Amino acid sequence: MTKRVAILISGSGSNMVSLVEAMKSPDFGAKPVLVLANKAEAAGLEKAKALGVPTAVVDHRPYKGDRAAFDTELHEVLSSYKPDIVCLAGFMRIFTPELIEKWAGKMLNIHPALLPKYKGLNTHQRALDAGDAMGGCSVHIVTPELDAGPVVKQVEVPILPNDTADTLTARVIKEEHKLYPAALKEFAKA
Repeated sequence: MTKRVAILISGSGSNMVSLVEAMKSPDFGAKPVLVLANKAEAAGLEKAKALGVPTAVVDHRPYKGDRAAFDTELHEVLSSYKPDIVCLAGFMRIFTPELIEKWAGKMLNIHPALLPKYKGLNTHQRALDAGDAMGGCSVHIVTPELDAGPVVKQVEVPILPNDTADTLTARVIKEEHKLYPAALKEFAKA
């Protein structure tokens, strides 16, 4: 059975594009049914439309201070597309435990660090500041605790002597674009 995938974005959608392109393969086991953004100006929405994927927007700004109301609206829109899997691809919102529970075991996220290290933001700078030899990225199942769900797949990226957060970010993003589709393919077939 081909799994239905919704992809949530906040910005350019580069990971979303890598997922959608990978799902074009007939043996992938999944197909994109929605790209949803929390901002109407997210550049990834136009990319999704160009790839033939339906789009939607649930703007978080009118819900300032009321995450539960935002999550309720997001859940309603998501549910209307009947996804089997929800992929967070640069979606920069933290969900309530209630929303995560509704999608328990069905929501994946890509994170720019080797979890469980460096949950949250500024992961590359934190790895550099710690003197780590390796950075990387992880795909994990979303749980109520931020970036703490079971890791599905990871890849290491060497930290070079002259790396800055920007140069490390550029190399890690290239790996994210390979890792996330591979992890989704395995997850969809499990």
